[in-house]
Amino acid sequence: MKLHHMLKGACAVVALSAPMLLVSAAPASAESVLRVVKHSSLRVLDPIMTTAYMSRNHGYMIYDTLFALNEKQEITPQMAEGYTVSADGLTYTITLRDGLKFHDGAPVKAEDAVASLERWGKRDGMGQKLMDFVKEMKATSDKSFDIVLKEPYGLVLASLSKPSSNVPFIVPKKLAETPPSEPMPEQIGSGPFQWVAAQFQPGVKAVYSKFGDYKPRSEPASWAAGGKVAKVDRVEWVTMPDHMTAANALLGGEIDYIENPPTDLLPLLEADSGIELRTINELGSMVMLRPNHLHPPFNNEKVLQAMAYAINQKDVMVGMMGDNEKYYKLCKAQFVCGTPYGVETGAEGMMQGDIAKAKTLLQEAGYDGTPVMIMHPTDVATLSSHPPIVAQAMRQAGFKVDLVAMDWQTLVGRRAKQDPVAQGGWNVFITTWVGPDLMNPVANLGVNGRGKQGGWFGWYENAEMEKLRDAFARETDEAKQKALVDEMSKLSWKTIPNLPLGQFFTVSAWRKGVVQGVLDGPAPFFWNISKTKG
Repeated sequence: MKLHHMLKGACAVVALSAPMLLVSAAPASAESVLRVVKHSSLRVLDPIMTTAYMSRNHGYMIYDTLFALNEKQEITPQMAEGYTVSADGLTYTITLRDGLKFHDGAPVKAEDAVASLERWGKRDGMGQKLMDFVKEMKATSDKSFDIVLKEPYGLVLASLSKPSSNVPFIVPKKLAETPPSEPMPEQIGSGPFQWVAAQFQPGVKAVYSKFGDYKPRSEPASWAAGGKVAKVDRVEWVTMPDHMTAANALLGGEIDYIENPPTDLLPLLEADSGIELRTINELGSMVMLRPNHLHPPFNNEKVLQAMAYAINQKDVMVGMMGDNEKYYKLCKAQFVCGTPYGVETGAEGMMQGDIAKAKTLLQEAGYDGTPVMIMHPTDVATLSSHPPIVAQAMRQAGFKVDLVAMDWQTLVGRRAKQDPVAQGGWNVFITTWVGPDLMNPVANLGVNGRGKQGGWFGWYENAEMEKLRDAFARETDEAKQKALVDEMSKLSWKTIPNLPLGQFFTVSAWRKGVVQGVLDGPAPFFWNISKTKG
């Protein structure tokens, strides 16, 4: 059966400092070890509980998916051997391929897939929408299961191949039965690497070892698809909050790979012939400001609009990436510029630092000086620059702003709280999303209008937006889909579920000739990577 597309259409090197002690010495054995510095430390292990990319990246190390997207954004079977669709379009029968095993030695069964999808479908925005159309899911044998729909739905396979947060990873049924609001008690996957729980040091190091019983597909690896061949015996994620220390460690051969070195250190790395740099996510990423709609002052549309007028998007992008336009693009599209749905309808005049307009709107809204608490993560290069710039623009417009510093993992925990600020809540946080997470109106959590009942942190609630998303999901005519996207864009700039602060393009860095086989993709993948001595 023909598979569908998800979418139609002058720094000196300084001496290494104390944090280098975090890098363990090479084992006495001949095992190959890839040492990586990620963009943050790993703390939340459950990739369904949170949309945090560190948790998603952890998921890709140890779990696998039924379907996946290749570099052409084609949907291909992964754990699935294949599938069929009934003549009426209501029943999808999915068959698992032979030889799939969990890391505890148990075979992967259809009941595991069903339970995993049910848990994912309660948490993920695209999964929730899929489940709105699902009548039942049931295992028909150990190797096959049915997804029975209430009515035809064209995004079934696009949902099951969703490449980024939240990814529909398959876990054992006993773990999938954990409520999605609670962390799974164990990390048992069926992917190319397995979790080494005994060596996990939160905030210091995470360790993965090659899973010898993993059976990769025969096709070449491509994005999240194809043969996931573990070519190193062990992967260590080492935490180095100081970016210069990490860069020096890479230059000195103490580590092998940095996921996202900050822009101001790129000249240092580019000057070394032993370092390779590449953008592995050609679709780029978007910076998103997320307000909390539950509490004052952002339960008022005019206050939200005032913030949108006050902020100057270019200030945010230059503050993050430097004044080099090869690293960023001004973009006010909810669904990512350069994609079929990358429109900016309704955003006219906003995000250009119009302080006078912002002051007028605040006055019309009757803003009473309620403080705006902005969470400021200081330990992640791609997130630390935005909050002070946003805070300054808002203060100029008349907002009272409290900028509260914390590490990213603390922010990830706090953003889940629906309480007022005085009880541990928040008003604003800023995050980033890879393009594929946002370029489909159904997958895009930023415009999910379900509020407290299944919405994303910030709990934007809007019945009209949900109707438009439903209509998009049902529509098969491309022109009509684009018209619906225009309406969603207009509504988003009236009600401000979030603010797109711009599009940016990061690079990853690794030891040239030592590290080989790095794949492109919306997430950093560590299968297919080999390491030579050096």
